[in-house]
Amino acid sequence: MTVKSAQPAQGPVVVVTGASQGIGAAIAECFANRIPGARLALVATNPKHLGAIAERCRQAGAEVEALPADLNDNVQVERMAAEVHGRFGHVDVLINNAGRWRGGAAHEMQVSEFLQVLQDNLVSMFAVTRAFLAAMLARGSGDIFLMSSTSGLTGLANNAAYCAAKHGVAGFSKALRAEVASRGIRVCCVYPGPTESPSWAGTGVDLEKLMSAADIANVFVDAYQMSRRSVMEDVILRPLASMQGV
Repeated sequence: MTVKSAQPAQGPVVVVTGASQGIGAAIAECFANRIPGARLALVATNPKHLGAIAERCRQAGAEVEALPADLNDNVQVERMAAEVHGRFGHVDVLINNAGRWRGGAAHEMQVSEFLQVLQDNLVSMFAVTRAFLAAMLARGSGDIFLMSSTSGLTGLANNAAYCAAKHGVAGFSKALRAEVASRGIRVCCVYPGPTESPSWAGTGVDLEKLMSAADIANVFVDAYQMSRRSVMEDVILRPLASMQGV
């Protein structure tokens, strides 16, 4: 008698934007390593870096589709969402991580620069959410994560545009949660403080005093794994060193 080997159970379909480095890459790898059968759609602008992260996730056992896209281009956003649905059929988890920091004093920043920061960190997040939301509502299930920042909780000098954008993400998450909670969709907004990433290169900042990207990533998986009876609404994370005055 021939015994057929059991096929691995299919895990959730997880879309991660900004997945080529930093927190986004850590989130992708965390789902690949912790969730058996995870199916990942990884999105970022840099194909080379994205491909490297995708391969690491495949080696961990995940099924992966790498999708280079400029999320500031609505046509590319819609095309990316169509490709994800065409490949996987549906999306269980949407992680809106992509964003870009840009500082500058309010009196020195041009209006066009301010608008670009809002586009990079808020408008594109709305566009990506919109591209997947209708299908989630039709299925009556899903998890949406939005990446804000501790800059979305307070005001920082020379960061007017970024603070405005991340406050906007916080407001968007609250409004979205109120709209979709009764329809089986959980919305979680995450507010990380300074976290290790390639963006700190050359700044002289001691990376040992920053949070680990892997620690942030584990929060996303933990929130997803909670029973559907509960929702983790807001998560604030700060480097312990910043609270110890060092």
